[in-house]
Parts: sequence; C-alpha cells; structure tokens
Amino acid sequence: MTALPVSPAPAPSPAGEPLVDVRDLKVHFPIRRGVLIDRIAGYVYAVDGVSLQVRRGETYGLVGESGCGKTTFGRGLLRLVEPTGGSAMFDGTELRSLKGEQLRRMRRRMQMIFQDPLSSLDPRQSIDSILSEGLKAHDLYGSQETAGKKLRETLTAVGLPASALRKYPHEFSGGQRQRIGIARALILQPDLIVADEPVSALDVSVQAQVINLLDDLQVEFGLTYLVIAHDLAVVRHISDRVGVMYLGGLVEEASSDDLYADPLHPYTRALMSAVPVPDPEVEDARQQILLAGDLPSPANPPAGCRFHTRCPWKQETRCDTERPELRELTPGHRVACHWAEDVKAGKIRPHEVSVELVRPSGAGPGDGRVTETVAEVAGTLPPKS
Repeated sequence: MTALPVSPAPAPSPAGEPLVDVRDLKVHFPIRRGVLIDRIAGYVYAVDGVSLQVRRGETYGLVGESGCGKTTFGRGLLRLVEPTGGSAMFDGTELRSLKGEQLRRMRRRMQMIFQDPLSSLDPRQSIDSILSEGLKAHDLYGSQETAGKKLRETLTAVGLPASALRKYPHEFSGGQRQRIGIARALILQPDLIVADEPVSALDVSVQAQVINLLDDLQVEFGLTYLVIAHDLAVVRHISDRVGVMYLGGLVEEASSDDLYADPLHPYTRALMSAVPVPDPEVEDARQQILLAGDLPSPANPPAGCRFHTRCPWKQETRCDTERPELRELTPGHRVACHWAEDVKAGKIRPHEVSVELVRPSGAGPGDGRVTETVAEVAGTLPPKS
C-alpha cells in the first residue's frame, strides 16, 4: 500500500489508553408548535445518557435498529449537532468546551465518513476540489505539486485512479463515491474516524475490499474507528468491541467475540437471532425471537426500561418503573438489564408479549384498536374470535 504523507499533529495518547471518553451524553431535539407564537411542546430524546470509551487503535462497533440514535450519537460526539448534556472527552480534552478556532483545529483530528456519500459530496465540486478543501481549511495544502501528490496517493490508497480527480461525484457509482468519502476523511491523517454505515451502499464483494482497506489503513496509520452499522456480520468482522443501542441508550457492551457468543440483554438476543446462519440444520434448530410491535417513539419513550414494551422476559416489578443502569456482569461485559443474571441462568423463561395494533376503521371491533399476542402476529396461532 502506498504510504500517505503524515501531517504534524498533537502528541497522541499512549496506545490502548482511552482516546474517546463519553459520559452520559444527551442529544435532545425540541418539538416546536405554533405559527405566530413559537413554543416548545416537547423533545425528541434521540440520545439520552450514553456512556462509553473508545481506546486508541481499536475499532468500536455501534449497532442497533433504525431510529435508535446511533448516527445522532456519532454526530453529537463530533459536534456536528450540539449535545444537550453530558461530557465528551477526546484525548483528554473536553470537546463541549471548545469554541471557534480551537474546535476547528481539533476537528482536524476527528473525521467522519457519512452514510450517504452522494448527499455528503458537493455535486458542483470536482473530486480534486473536494479533497483539497480540507487541506486548505487546515493550512496543510502547501504547494500545488505537493498537494497533487498527496491527493493522488490518497486516491490510490482507497483504490481509485488519479484520473478521478478531474471528475464530479455524479460520474461515479455508489461504491466509488463511498471510497471518495473515505479518502476525504483519510487525507487529513486524523486520529479518530467515525464511519457511519461505511459499506451499506456497496456490493458484497466490494464490501469485503473496503473493510480490508479500513483494516490495513488502521494498522498502517494507527487509526481509531467508531463504526456505526446495522449489519451485524460486518460489525463482527471489523470490530474489537461492540456496543448495542436501543431507543437512545446503550443496553449492552462487550468484546466482539463475547457479545456474539453470549449475548446477555434480551434485545441483543433478539438481534442475534435475526442473523442468518449458513447451515440449514443449525438455522432450523436455533431459537428465533420475534419482537412484538414497533420501536416506541423517541419523543415519548416508555418509563423504566425502554425495552420492556417488547421484551419477552419482562417482569412485573422494576421493568416498567426503574431504568436499569449499564453494569458490568463479567469482566469487560456490561449490560443494562435488571434480570440479566436470571435470564442467563434460565430462571426466567420468555413469554408471549401483548402488542397493540391499530387497524383501519371497520377492520376490527370497537374503534379499530385490537390487542394480539406476538404469536398471533407471527401467524403461528389462530386469532382470537
């Protein structure tokens, strides 16, 4: 692989030490009402009290279903959206206290690969202009000859020809645009890259190439990744540690091997049961957990444990009144569940979950609001008469 020229940067923290230390981070968006008089009617609790650490040189995977707040967490960490509360430390510096020029200089060390490469690339700029913009903003451009060499080496590192510099984003495929997004993040030689769905737009064969590319770049330049994804197979392959988010909060965190071998939180168990296994006998014999209902609204999250409305292991006490803290059950394995030990030991058995469905008018009795069990929704039991 072609080595990229390294730009001067502040002295890094020792390898293995926390590079990112987030404590109780919150990102709440106001819900506004009114035409003449603007008033706040409530909040969307997109991220509501997330605490985690990312060590230097590791890859931390953040997973969860759509709407759980993982993308907002990444943007809040980099202050692309302003956090409402909590603390976000980067290499010993509190990011929320930085303003103006200090924040701009710190962003040189933190870059992001956005989920949609087409919307994140200016269609009126050539690739040369897009990649040069960051160098000019941080006074790293130098001479035109030096900058041109750096641009070509960066494109080569992500598998694109130097001729791409003269083209525009619409002239590339989705996978090629994603590589341009990686090149834009890489060219400033950052310490941390937040990758939001870095391979979701790519074909399976190209996904493997990009994942291997990210691995090689991490080894060569000592990069630290926060990978946000919904593809559990990709996260398992690339991540050292994995955090699972649900409705704005972190519900489980462990090393990649531990999490996939022994998930402790009921939500994580449901996620893992949805991952297909390429063995018909194993696939037919293993437990599959079907969650009832949809993800609750982040504007009105349930009281207590936010997963209790869909949890097959819900108990009569604590679950709907007390929000569980993220606690360590085994070394390096944290889980936010009141009954994780009993679920693991088999003392609590899963049960059917009632789910409230709203049908069109006339489709059901009364006002059209009916209650069915998860088995009925799945079609495994006949509906109630």
